[in-house]
Amino acid sequence: MRADSKAKAHFTLVHNGTIDSDLMLKAPQYGNTEKKMKLFSSGAVAMDVNIERTGYHQGEGIKVVANIQNSSSRDIKPKYHLYEKRSYLAKGKRKVRTTDILKEVGDAVPPSGGQAVTRIINIPSATLPSILNCKVLKREYRLRVSLDIKYASDPEIKLPIVILQALQDPDDAYPQFSMFSGSSALPPANGIAGMYPSLTDFEGSSC
Repeated sequence: MRADSKAKAHFTLVHNGTIDSDLMLKAPQYGNTEKKMKLFSSGAVAMDVNIERTGYHQGEGIKVVANIQNSSSRDIKPKYHLYEKRSYLAKGKRKVRTTDILKEVGDAVPPSGGQAVTRIINIPSATLPSILNCKVLKREYRLRVSLDIKYASDPEIKLPIVILQALQDPDDAYPQFSMFSGSSALPPANGIAGMYPSLTDFEGSSC
């Protein structure tokens, strides 16, 4: 008959891995999409997007190459959206929260034309590292590239991104971060390859 009590416990995650320590982090990412116009426009648009690898350090730039084919009757603009997804799991329940990291819009691609667009998306240095192999919480990132089309739903591509702690001096090989202070670190890289979730984990999310 008594009210539930709550307690908080601080814990530390230690990271000593780098991009060179896990082949999965070096793997390039690729996606493609296409859309046929129906209302207020005609023709079709198509896009394929690739990035050089999966893992990036805080403050590093992501080179995004998008090949866009605009066979429609309207201008279209590529949009870039980097966002974070946090998942908390306890007592058989899952709570999810998404947060925008940055949004950018590229130059317009004219009708009846094709264009290869390259853009550097700079990860803010304050962005927290990914957490992928913890049973009670996860911090994941996605880079979403879409085409802004007036009066139509935007076709999009989502690519998984793993963010690692910024490179440290050799004397600081084992930095520590408190989860409750708003910072954390990615667990050892040798556990990443089997733990990274598929894109289907994001189905049903509005972000």
